[in-house]
Amino acid sequence: MSRVAKKPVVLPKGVDVQVSAEAITVKGPKGSLNLPTPPGVEASIENGEVLFIGKTSNDIKMAGTARAIVANMVTGVTEGYQRKLELVGVGYRATLQGKDLNLTLGFSHPVVFTAPEGITIEVPTQTEILIKGADKQSVGQAAAKIRAFRPPEPYKGKGVRYSGEKITLKEAKKA
Repeated sequence: MSRVAKKPVVLPKGVDVQVSAEAITVKGPKGSLNLPTPPGVEASIENGEVLFIGKTSNDIKMAGTARAIVANMVTGVTEGYQRKLELVGVGYRATLQGKDLNLTLGFSHPVVFTAPEGITIEVPTQTEILIKGADKQSVGQAAAKIRAFRPPEPYKGKGVRYSGEKITLKEAKKA
């Protein structure tokens, strides 16, 4: 049995959840998010909490997954999510032009990344990028796409890395 599905999602003030046969909608101060209702999972709202019930063993597993996703949606519409990226390397910098992130990463051309819907990008310094949004998956996906332009290389550690990410450097070839 899924222990995650047994725990209800507590709704803070200002968050409105609507459950229908097709989708679960969470609305809050930072936006609105939708989740298609998984087949075999029943969601209900009781006393300011969202409960998930599954009939078979596979449905119970999906109920746990749906509960975790809805809990992340509630956190997203109240507090929001953010990922911080760091640019490490000589001449590596980022600038913001409208919704487009302009990256200079040592290529012969600048790399332009357009922020997806619901995501805001901030550049506090030339070597830091802050990605914010209400949807945890979208924030992580945008950060992963930006990091994929120039992942950290294992010899000098240059590239785009997550804040706090540890890069294990390899030893250089000996003569």
